[in-house]
Amino acid sequence: MANTPRLSKTNTPQDQRPVIVQILPALGRGGVERGTIEMAQAIEKAGGRAVVISAGGPLERHIVRCGATHHTLPVNVKNPLKWGSIRRRLQKILQDEDADIVHVRSRAPAWIALPVAKTLRIPTVSTVHGRFQAHSIFKRIYNGKIIKVDHVIAISKYVKQLITSQFVGVEERMTVIHRGVDVDVFDPQAVNQTRIINFADSVALPEEMPVVMLPARPTLWKGHEILLDALALIKDMPFICLFVGAADGKQAFIDRISRHGTDLGLEGRFRLSHAVDDMPAALMVADVVVMPSITPEPFGRISLEAQAMGRPVVAFDHGGAVESIKHGQTGWLATPGDAESLADCIRQALELQGSNRQVLADKSRTHIERNFSTTRMCNETVKIYRRILQKSQLANTG
Repeated sequence: MANTPRLSKTNTPQDQRPVIVQILPALGRGGVERGTIEMAQAIEKAGGRAVVISAGGPLERHIVRCGATHHTLPVNVKNPLKWGSIRRRLQKILQDEDADIVHVRSRAPAWIALPVAKTLRIPTVSTVHGRFQAHSIFKRIYNGKIIKVDHVIAISKYVKQLITSQFVGVEERMTVIHRGVDVDVFDPQAVNQTRIINFADSVALPEEMPVVMLPARPTLWKGHEILLDALALIKDMPFICLFVGAADGKQAFIDRISRHGTDLGLEGRFRLSHAVDDMPAALMVADVVVMPSITPEPFGRISLEAQAMGRPVVAFDHGGAVESIKHGQTGWLATPGDAESLADCIRQALELQGSNRQVLADKSRTHIERNFSTTRMCNETVKIYRRILQKSQLANTG
């Protein structure tokens, strides 16, 4: 990774690399997991040694592939009665790996790992990926554990505001590091026609039909229903709506979305498909990518990926989306919860033609390259690791 800050220990043999341990619940297919893999790669390239601890999952192979080490441990367990035995096993792993920093990425791992790190006097970092909302004193206590570290990383200014509005004294040890996208992978020039055709065929997309795409987990707060409400208001336009990932949901979810679309008169104009491995190719078929989350996104990585591919993006004007989309330049921000406003923005995106569409694509691509690349995200995180290592070494030699 170009210009990556270097990680090193002082007064140690040259082959003794700093060991950074990231701990997350599991290695499924999500933004937290991808960010963990990207950081493992960055740690290795920066001269450190990356260790990941999780309950395992389909992305585990990517950890090993980048030269990092993975330990399978049920750090996703939320039952406090089971934490004692997990902590004992975790302590042995941290000691055997000679860990220099423990980086927790979720609340359950924080409750399990932070007491162990404190016992072993290992500096700690956390990343807050979620909305950090608490509706009871018990949830507030549960949430608060993840900020009891030496340094807190918030993935957006929105998440930082949520944390600082609830907890005092954390701001001075908090940094906002926006999540990033791999601009080499998410590059329209890197996606050949065969990949695009293969994706289009896999979901049976009709030819020459504008595509409105919502790539999201199969959960109602992602806004599937309000998108259908908006599309019903622009039925005079040609389009096919593709809900990528929705077909992975429970049958009740699938039935509800399908029934809602049919009731609105959109039968035959929307499709529910499974999640895809080749997201860059999937985005290439989209004429507009919509992120209509009805509650604010902590950040919203799909908007970065879409903009990197030069696709117009429409989202509601709240949460982390505000920080990544430049209204009127790289996409549109609709009035939150307003189907008419959402429909108007989607109409504008679908009406973009020729040179105007290309201007938006170029602006979007440049915007992501300058501000939201994986390289930038990883470098800023490595700088935090380096400062903590230097402070720890000074403390140990002082």
